[in-house]
Amino acid sequence: MPVATRFDVAAFLGAAGVARRGRNVRAGERIFSQGDPADSVLYIQRGRVKLSVVSRGGKEAVVAVLGAGDFLGESALAGGPVRLGSATALESVNLVRIDTAAMARLLHEEHAMADRFIEYMVSRNMRVEADLVDQLFNSSERRLARTLLQLARYGRDEQPMRVLPKMSQEVLAGMVGTTRSRINFFLNKFRRLGFISYTSGRQAAVGIKVNPTLLSVLMRE
Repeated sequence: MPVATRFDVAAFLGAAGVARRGRNVRAGERIFSQGDPADSVLYIQRGRVKLSVVSRGGKEAVVAVLGAGDFLGESALAGGPVRLGSATALESVNLVRIDTAAMARLLHEEHAMADRFIEYMVSRNMRVEADLVDQLFNSSERRLARTLLQLARYGRDEQPMRVLPKMSQEVLAGMVGTTRSRINFFLNKFRRLGFISYTSGRQAAVGIKVNPTLLSVLMRE
């Protein structure tokens, strides 16, 4: 029995006739801001993007860090008039921008694309639910370990990305829901135990190598 091949979203969006626009974004550049018109869906071809929201009091929370193969701004398809959060490039990013109407038409006409998008949305929803459970019931140490493993794409790729791109401890603190000082404490602890390794001249930015042994932190009762 032949093995079904996975639908290639990048190749499909790069094909002639698909209404889309490419965009290159530099590290630190804002892709869209909270409150901007929700008029498109974006697909990440390369690089990493931080999703964040800011409260009325000015406090920022990091919702997720997305990478190649992920979609951005998909809530526009539900009819929301504005962006509910902001998206910022953590490194050089290549995006494909598809107008909302064109994306809706693609999902209606191209069944393989629709199946892939639904699969992505279900997976994303499961991750959001897991993040909520993590915030409610796990310590900040375990939440950091889980975040690092997620950023290394353990469980998502056959060959996880063991070395993470440089990321500030402030971003990690926003994802985990704790302070930068606590992130620094646990990173140093993980390094002493051999779970991770990194070298940096500044504590504010580190390139972290994630070892499989970090999984042991999540296995503890």
